[in-house]
Parts: sequence; C-alpha cells; structure tokens
Amino acid sequence: MWEERYSASEDYLFGRAPAKFLTENPGWLKPGLEALSVADGEGRNSVFMAERGLRVSAFDLSPTAVERARALAAERGVEVEFAVSDWQGWDWESRRFDLVAGIFIQFFGPEERRGQFADLKRALRPGGVLMLHGYRPEQIALGTGGPPFAENMYTEELLREAFGDWQIERLASYERDVQEGRGHSGKSALIDLIVRKPQ
Repeated sequence: MWEERYSASEDYLFGRAPAKFLTENPGWLKPGLEALSVADGEGRNSVFMAERGLRVSAFDLSPTAVERARALAAERGVEVEFAVSDWQGWDWESRRFDLVAGIFIQFFGPEERRGQFADLKRALRPGGVLMLHGYRPEQIALGTGGPPFAENMYTEELLREAFGDWQIERLASYERDVQEGRGHSGKSALIDLIVRKPQ
C-alpha cells in the first residue's frame, strides 16, 4: 500500500520539510549522536537530523520512498544510512542508538503496537531518548491525515502506560494546522512524547 502511495506521484507525499515536532524540540538533536529514524518515508526527518550533525540511519519499506530520501540527502549535502526494510526486517537485536525518532508511525493496531514499542525500547542505549510523534483519536473526525482507525492513535494515558517506567521529558496533546505535502494537510489532533531510557 505504501509503495503504491509513494509511486503514484513524482512529488514528495509529505513534503521535504521536517515535522515541526523536530524543529520545535531541537535540543535533543545533538551533533555526534547516533540516531535511527524508523519508517522514515522520503527522508524529510532523517535528512534534517543529519543536517544537525547526527549520524543517522533510517529505514522504510517503500523502495520509491527510500530512493527519494537518498536524493534529498544528496541535494542537502548530508549522509544518511538508508535501508529498504519493513518493520520486522530491521535488525532490532544488535543495533543500539542514542536517539530514535518515530514520526507518524501509527500503521499498527493495539496488538502489534506492543511489539512495536518493545522494538523501539530495545533499539536505544541506556540513557537514550525516544522521540515519538503522532495523532490522537480525535484525528479521525478531522480526516486530515493518518489511518482511519481510532485504535491506532495515541492518548496520553496509553503512552504513560507504555513508557511510565522511563523518564518522561515531554508529553503534550494539542491541535495544529499541519501542511506537510499532500499526505498531511489541515487541522490535526497531535501528541508528542519524548522519553529517556533508564541508565
């Protein structure tokens, strides 16, 4: 499905600019950190992190999206280690990162999400930071992006339950007009989570 969406147009589906979640929380993006951008799409977020001096790896299951991500990195003059991989195909066991970014990755329902969150936790080194950004259930009525399944969305209660044993640095729910290509356009119900893994 994602390959079909990306290949249906020559434009960047979600634009070339990073998610505002990253630009508004820049203090976590420190030069030299080793970072992973999961389900990275066409590279707008991984390339931004690389521009800030992080050593970035990124994966997405769509070959078209990864090709565009490589083109964007070349255009911006940065290096990112890109891979074509689905979620299960990524090496969650042996690779560890200082920072993991998961931005609009709500393609799993509640049962699969448990494993997804476990993978994100496992990918971080002790003391590492997870930056998670997505939609709340109120997004369904707005219809401006994201999957049409309320159960896939995040709530503050859900995230506190999943990451309550970690140090929560930011947990915020808000609404904003989002203009990110054709994929995200209009008033959106958003939620941010930034948490630190215990040492």
